[in-house]
Amino acid sequence: MSWGRLVAMMLKEFIQLRRDRLTFAMMIGVPLMQLTLFGFAINGDPKQLPTVVIAQENTVYTRSIVRALENSGYFRIVQSSDDPQVADAALASGSAQFALTVPAGFARDLECGLAPQLLLEADATDPAATGNAIAALQSLGSTALQHDLTGVLAPRQPAAAPFELVIQRRYNPEGITQYNIVPGLMGVILTMTMIMMTALGVTREVERGTMENLLATPVRPIEVMVGKIAPYIVIGYVQVLVILLAARYAFAVPFVGALAVLLLGTLAFIAANLTVGITISSIARNQTQAMQMTFFFFLPSLLLSGFMFPFRGMPGWAQWLGEVLPLTHFLRIVRGVMLKGSSLADTWPHLWPLLLFTVLVLAVGLQRFRRTLD
Repeated sequence: MSWGRLVAMMLKEFIQLRRDRLTFAMMIGVPLMQLTLFGFAINGDPKQLPTVVIAQENTVYTRSIVRALENSGYFRIVQSSDDPQVADAALASGSAQFALTVPAGFARDLECGLAPQLLLEADATDPAATGNAIAALQSLGSTALQHDLTGVLAPRQPAAAPFELVIQRRYNPEGITQYNIVPGLMGVILTMTMIMMTALGVTREVERGTMENLLATPVRPIEVMVGKIAPYIVIGYVQVLVILLAARYAFAVPFVGALAVLLLGTLAFIAANLTVGITISSIARNQTQAMQMTFFFFLPSLLLSGFMFPFRGMPGWAQWLGEVLPLTHFLRIVRGVMLKGSSLADTWPHLWPLLLFTVLVLAVGLQRFRRTLD
């Protein structure tokens, strides 16, 4: 073994890495991205969760209870009303995580020592997002009204809470994790396979030289991209069918919405991922680079979409980045349709971002393909 030859080979490898700027950037970028996401963005204890208050009477006790909720740090009041339908709409659309209802006659029953009830409804499609907040409510009964039950009302401050807090976990009453994970896996699997297969498939043709044959044909860039994307849409729907069958018969996940709405949302999501794969293949020079770029897109999608960690637990800048990713919106669509029975109108706020993302990324990929084919 010659140390001279060994050192020469090592120098040659460093020179090759320096010339391969994309691979070198991935080697530096991926660890930095992981440090940033895991260190600053990931939070398993979400706070300031949006809460709707349905107050059918506005008394000093109602205001004290609402103030106690806010002081816990887990609840952020975003809307107040006396209409119960407001709470239903907010929970169904996902704009609120909790809804607190103060019934009429609450103050009268409280002062008479009848232990009235308060209703707290939670969107439990993601049990991890509501678990700690619900646990924090255990002390609400003994602390919320301690400054109000004074004087002649002091006897209403027993060791037990002067009112009963009824917690209703909607859409997932038993807090079953599979109800949240299995529908989310549909989006994760489609993201990984659609982008990877498309990126590697096109890059493989470039490496083998078969893409050069397109230069001798009158085919246009848009025809190349659509022709590459269309077959994978069928493959994506086959994957969706397998996941839905497994969700129904292996994990007993309910499906209360319309299948057509889910399939429409799936089509938009598949198209968004395939355009990403096509764009990656127009940038990467070989399959290794295509794989690296796929992972570079897949990692933040997995961490910032709300699949692994509660979305509302992340800081504002991380939520902003998550809103750009297609997986974030598809998770809301699939969970909404399967668990909440969301209609097409309910899913539209998450469907149009997928369509916009597809158009923008398709325009970028089309521009790069035009340069390649020209």
